[in-house]
Amino acid sequence: MSVPPIESYAVLDSTNAEARRRAEAGVYGPVWIHALEQTAGRGRRGRAWRGGGGNLAATLLAPADLPPGQAAQISFVAAVALCETVNALAGAAAARLRWPNDLYVAGGKAAGILVESGPRAGGGLWLAVGIGVNLAEAPPRDQVERPTAALADIAGVAPPAPADFLAGVAGRFESWREIWMRDGFPPVGEAWTRMAEGLGGPCTARLPDRTLTGTAEALEADGALRLRLDGGEVVRVTAGDVFFGET
Repeated sequence: MSVPPIESYAVLDSTNAEARRRAEAGVYGPVWIHALEQTAGRGRRGRAWRGGGGNLAATLLAPADLPPGQAAQISFVAAVALCETVNALAGAAAARLRWPNDLYVAGGKAAGILVESGPRAGGGLWLAVGIGVNLAEAPPRDQVERPTAALADIAGVAPPAPADFLAGVAGRFESWREIWMRDGFPPVGEAWTRMAEGLGGPCTARLPDRTLTGTAEALEADGALRLRLDGGEVVRVTAGDVFFGET
């Protein structure tokens, strides 16, 4: 197993933006891009993601010779690696996953993953797998849509240095990426399900054109969330904001 190198910077506008600039210039990695501070970090749907303050902001830039739908499964690879890293530090089941790739600890969202992609010259895709983790502190509740937490909120856990934490994530990510490339999505989906919370419970999915409520039944074979609506209809959720009882 060969873990991609990690490049660390004091300040970047956004690690995902830096990955995109490199990819559009024909440089595809693989490489981890790490910033101690982000001035314009982004989460899903363009939301701001705070960087600095002892938290982690990093992006893996890598080529992929996969169709777009399959390549998108890399977000679950990243989520499993991230959750394993936190649990190795804080104890089994200290961290749990919510669909598709949000990590929760101590009752709040502590991390998110943003995957972006584009075409490579000569064929295939480049992927930018951005990971933001609240290690030392979480943003104030009035600045975010969901309850938030940091690893420092877990009893008995000293927040690790971002570079040390990233080294652990990078190693586990590469192990799971190799499993995914060799065996496909099923083992990744099974690992994700073992670490998941919210399955079997009430769920609200805010989609671009409608809001659905029902029960989150399971992760499907391609990573979609199977949602049974209150009226009995089963819907596959492939994108959107999903809430499991947050207020």
